[in-house]
Order: sequence, then C-alpha cells, then structure tokens
Amino acid sequence: MAASDLAALAALFADESRAAFLLALLDGRAWTAGELARHAGVAPSTASEHLGKLVAGGVLAEERQGRHRYVRLADPGIAHLVEDLAARSEPEVPVPPRSLRAASAGQAMARGRTCYDHLAGRLGIAITEAMTERGLLRQDTGFALTDGGLAWFDEQGIALVRKGRRPVARGCLDWTERRPHLAGIAGAALCRHALDAGWCVRIGSERAVKVTAEGETALAAGLGIAAAALR
Repeated sequence: MAASDLAALAALFADESRAAFLLALLDGRAWTAGELARHAGVAPSTASEHLGKLVAGGVLAEERQGRHRYVRLADPGIAHLVEDLAARSEPEVPVPPRSLRAASAGQAMARGRTCYDHLAGRLGIAITEAMTERGLLRQDTGFALTDGGLAWFDEQGIALVRKGRRPVARGCLDWTERRPHLAGIAGAALCRHALDAGWCVRIGSERAVKVTAEGETALAAGLGIAAAALR
C-alpha cells in the first residue's frame, strides 16, 4: 500500500458523521441511508454523499432491493478496524452520560454486545478468559484454538466453517474493557450459536445482548463461568 492509499483510507474515517455510520454498522446488519441519516442526525442528502464515499473506498458494501439501498460493512476486517479505532480513541476519563437512558444503554453495551459478528464487552472477555484458562485458547503467541479448543467446539455442536482468508481465531481489542476478546471464525460461530440456542438475546435498539438463564447454565457447564460474571 502506498502512503497516499493509507491517507485516503484514513480520510474516510475522519468525519464524525461517517464515524457514526460505521459504529452503527458494527451490529452486522444492513442499514438504509435514511436509517443511518436519522441515527447520525444528518440530512438524507448528506448521508447519501458520505455513503457514496465509503462505498467507493471499499469500506462499505452496497445492496439494492427495489427502490431501497442498503449498506453494510464490507468485510470482517473493516469491522475489526472500526472496533480497534474505537478502543484506541476512548477517552482516559469517560464522559458522563447525559441522561438516565444513555447511562442504562451504556451499561448494557459494556455488559455484553455484539461486535459485528462476535461477542464483546464483559461477556466476550469472560468467555475469552475462561477458554484461555481451560487451555482451549492460546493468547501467548497470538490468538489460536488448541486441539482441546477445536474439540470443545465439536462437543458443543458448533461448526467452524473455514473459508477465505479469515483466521479461525483472532483477538479483537475491546473498546470498553481494553482487553482482547475472541473474534475470527470461532468468535462468529460462537456468537451465532449463543443467539440461536437462546444463550443470549438482543436488547434495546443497539448491539447490546443479555445472557439468559439458559445461557448462564450452558456457560457455567461448558466453561465454568460464574453467573455473577455475566450480569
């Protein structure tokens, strides 16, 4: 990559409205231009202009269904880049929430959330640390599932479908906990299973998730995580 290419990519992130779009799209869904405009508090025409730049720059992928235009993050690598930037730009002294609703939403996001297609927040960290302590995951030489970790996924009935260049396991810096949580194919498969099996449910209008009673039982049995660490 030439210096000019890196500068051009960085410039795509260097706008508050575009940054708001990218953070919203970390939920893994496809959004319309109108939805993102309302989320960021900008005019539809402004949103369309920004989205055009992000699509042209390869940061977003565009889909059209009839008259509707949808956009999503181009790939997991972009999602990791957005999450890493969010973690590194978090202020040392947190800004106090402006309302009780904002405080509650922030607490829910910190407790547990999805980061694109894997689990993050205290929930993601608890799972990552439990897997490491049980010898299922190694972090000393980069993130990697051990033979025991691969067997654990098989025992849970969680398929690890390897395709493309995406790593089986990867560390993603958590922007609230400032520690890495499990991403990659394994992180995505575990998140999908947790939602499909009812271990977690989505709450609110953002990316927050909550562990259910069934999830507490499953995570205690499978990874030895105490229920108190998930609340």
